[in-house]
Amino acid sequence: MRDGLFRSWQAAFLSPGVYRVTVVLMLLLCASPSWAADPPLTVTPQVSHTEALLMGLYFHTPRLGWAVGSGGTVLKTVDGGKNWKKVGSGTTATLMSVFFYDEKHGWAVGANGTIRRSQDGGNTWHGQLVDTQVPLYGLSFVSRSEGWVIGGNGTILHTKDGGAHWIDQSSKTSAALYGIQFLTAQHGTVVGAVGTVLMTDDGGTTWIPQETQGAVTLFDVYFADPSTGWTVGNAGAIFHTTDGGRQWIDRTLPCVRNCTKLTDLLRVRFTDPQTGWIAGERGAVYRTTDGGFTWVEQRAIAKVSLFGLSFPDGGQGWASGEQGTIVHITVGR
Repeated sequence: MRDGLFRSWQAAFLSPGVYRVTVVLMLLLCASPSWAADPPLTVTPQVSHTEALLMGLYFHTPRLGWAVGSGGTVLKTVDGGKNWKKVGSGTTATLMSVFFYDEKHGWAVGANGTIRRSQDGGNTWHGQLVDTQVPLYGLSFVSRSEGWVIGGNGTILHTKDGGAHWIDQSSKTSAALYGIQFLTAQHGTVVGAVGTVLMTDDGGTTWIPQETQGAVTLFDVYFADPSTGWTVGNAGAIFHTTDGGRQWIDRTLPCVRNCTKLTDLLRVRFTDPQTGWIAGERGAVYRTTDGGFTWVEQRAIAKVSLFGLSFPDGGQGWASGEQGTIVHITVGR
């Protein structure tokens, strides 16, 4: 089940004269999992023991991680994914995203206004009450007590007591909201359908729309520091800001070589201001080591679309997706 997030996405139009990021396509003749990149990558499939669609993935440390998905699936690992264990979530709703503030305190959100909380490292989960039935797609916490959840119909929910109470914040939009990141309790960014980008400098009391010069659906947002951020979306959409999100530069990937359809980009993460990763449909992964001026397309690391992406440090990360797929990405030195 993909809910409203994964309906057919309309292709974005590339405006002439707009700066385009260079895409370097790597031609790989060797079937080895270690690719001729600089530095090289090793991709190792992991056994999840499930066929569930794994929508969300989060690693707190290189050993401790969680994955969530369809049918209320929650998986946990304590050894870097060598072994994944299924734990009871207490729901059958599709879970879209998961986040742990520390090794004990975490939340997962999903369909039908579902919010689940764990206080023991994800071994047990308990429901939290919210006054909505819309699908919830993303979340961000700045402490054990304060966080935000976003979802359909412009929904933004805020808590200051770990989710015992959730208060609706006015987004002044009806667009579905998919990606969220708070760097501090005051400064946050939300992205969603029809090119929606919202920013707040007062903890969400006021949300201000930002101009992206496009109507693409944006699925994720990530700031490497308070000034430098990225958002990605359908049909290769990439937007970049260097002023904290007040102005966004279009760096959409072009359709080159034998391209017949621009890849939908679903997750973006940076491990430092220079090194970033994007994951998307059909197992596509892009990497930058120069702050996003050049994105290198890696060989598809899976045969399915990837919806979860997490890098606990600069040396390794994980991606998750359809058919219970989890892959471990190791960066060589």
